Amino acid sequence: MRRFIAESCAVARKERFSSFLTSLAATVGLAIGIGNVWRFPYMMGSYGGAAFLLLFVACIIFLSLPALMAEWALARQTRAGTIGAFKATFGPVPGRIVGYGLLGCLTVAGGYYLAVIANVFFSAWFSVATGFNTEAIPEFQAGLASVPIQYGLGLAILLMTAVVIQRGIRSGIQLLSTIFVPFFFIASFYLVFKTLTMPGAIGHLAEFMKPDFSKIRFTHVFAAMGQAYFSIGLGATLTLIYGSYLRDDIRLPRMAALTCASDTVAALLAALYLIPALLVFGMDLTSGPTLLFETLPNLLKELPGGRLFGSLMLTSLALVTFLSYVAVVEAVLGGLGDDQENIPFSKGQLLTGICIIQAVLLLLFIVRPGTIAVADLIFGSAGLMFGGGLGLLALTWGIGKKKTLYQVFGRDTGWLPALYFFWIKWVAPAILLVVLAGTLFEAFT
Repeated sequence: MRRFIAESCAVARKERFSSFLTSLAATVGLAIGIGNVWRFPYMMGSYGGAAFLLLFVACIIFLSLPALMAEWALARQTRAGTIGAFKATFGPVPGRIVGYGLLGCLTVAGGYYLAVIANVFFSAWFSVATGFNTEAIPEFQAGLASVPIQYGLGLAILLMTAVVIQRGIRSGIQLLSTIFVPFFFIASFYLVFKTLTMPGAIGHLAEFMKPDFSKIRFTHVFAAMGQAYFSIGLGATLTLIYGSYLRDDIRLPRMAALTCASDTVAALLAALYLIPALLVFGMDLTSGPTLLFETLPNLLKELPGGRLFGSLMLTSLALVTFLSYVAVVEAVLGGLGDDQENIPFSKGQLLTGICIIQAVLLLLFIVRPGTIAVADLIFGSAGLMFGGGLGLLALTWGIGKKKTLYQVFGRDTGWLPALYFFWIKWVAPAILLVVLAGTLFEAFT
């Protein structure tokens, strides 16, 4: 029975994204989500404004881009998810310990992520059906705080996620990505145009975009690095499973560059339509995680055409966050499928078990929403960076230089491949360790 299940999973893992463009849509759909529209604007407001933006872009170029190629190379070399990739590089026992630990972190992150997505879907529905005004905002806040409403909505999203995953890579994930991702960008460009044509918007934005590096500390650098990892979906979980679905003829540098560029543009677009609008109406940019659900409704009630603005923004955000959550469940499912000798369950049984765990975690985070910010710091920033560091070690020390460079560049000679391998083996892990150590030092002194 175990042999039959293992063979079935091996056949399922052979499914690939059908082309370069559909692969790009899927990887961009994974990356764009809460991290871009919910997390990025409030991180900019809380951690130095334009200085944080420049740090974030630097982290994307020098850390996220090479790390993304590395995680995809690891995934394509092993054709496995988290547990399988680490078993192949660290050995069966250490690989399982690392793999299950990272998938455990992702599972918890998925629980609070689903709670936030339920809030986004409710906000989108409320904007379309009612709109935000002085009389409606108390009703909106009551619905947002209602455990039955938010839990029921979260369970519905979880059910839709299971249906998409059961349909498979091409008929499920790939199909929705090719529809939702273009819609998000079209809506975002329109929203930026509407915002920047508001009186005073460009002036406020220009003032905000003047960087002040004198206030930057290790915590700000750590926040930018965490955002860069969170935004792309790094951490040896999400990108590993999608990397295992990439065809062998896909050039990883080109795919990674376009994915990182698309994700960065999405974050900048969100900042360009949210931050100027908030500044024009004198609203607080440092409100943190409550920016989207407490500050935004007050903005939309004052903003001319706020109902259309809010409906487009929140609907497009709901669709791409759904794609990101599908990737979370797919990564856990695919990772567990790599350990069939110890988990003798079918794909459907594993998916059911994951959904039950997610439903329990969802309830916990909805009942105690104040714990989301702490969980986001631990599992959304530190956990992903730790997993990303382990992924680099697995590739450079486990897979080795020759196979790594052939996966990334198609050759193992030349100055660029040599520089790249040195960077991901020594420099990138060192940067992660130094910034993490500096952040801990600042936190306890």
